[in-house]
This record gives sequence, C-alpha cells and structure tokens, in this order.
Amino acid sequence: MTWLSAPYYKDPFCVLTKFREASPILIPDKDDILLNSREVAFLLDVSPDTVNELARRSLIPAFKKGRQWRFRKRDITSFKRQQTRGFNVAA
Repeated sequence: MTWLSAPYYKDPFCVLTKFREASPILIPDKDDILLNSREVAFLLDVSPDTVNELARRSLIPAFKKGRQWRFRKRDITSFKRQQTRGFNVAA
C-alpha cells in the first residue's frame, strides 16, 4: 500500500494543501540571514577578533546567541556602506 492509495490521500494535491494550511513555509528575506563573526570578517575584510571587538563595543549591530555573536546581513551591508562613504568607526 502506497501513501497515495489511502482514502485520505485520494487527491494528490490534498497533502500539499493541508500542509500549507497547517504550517505555512516562511522563507526569510535574504538580508535577514544571520551571520557569525567569521562570515562577517570575510565580508568586511578584517579578522574575526576585530568583528567581535566591534560588536562588544556596540559599533556593529549584533546580539549574542549563547556565547557567540550573531549579525544580521542587512545590518552588516549597511555598516559596510557607511564605511565606504568615509564614516570610519573602526579607526
């Protein structure tokens, strides 16, 4: 007996419809992705220790999840844009 032969699944689209009604699939915006300090260091071309220090001093928007710093990608891209405009926080 396959899963489609059960009386509940006579309509092959029934499963998909009931799944979407029960729990909608939320796809995060690409800028809402969370990054760790190593990934941010790669984007900003600095060391991960520098990223952690900037986060500790509240110069980069960040929050702690456990013992690690987490960063929203949109905040990092905004920070990077400010740096390229001549607003140098790290100096």
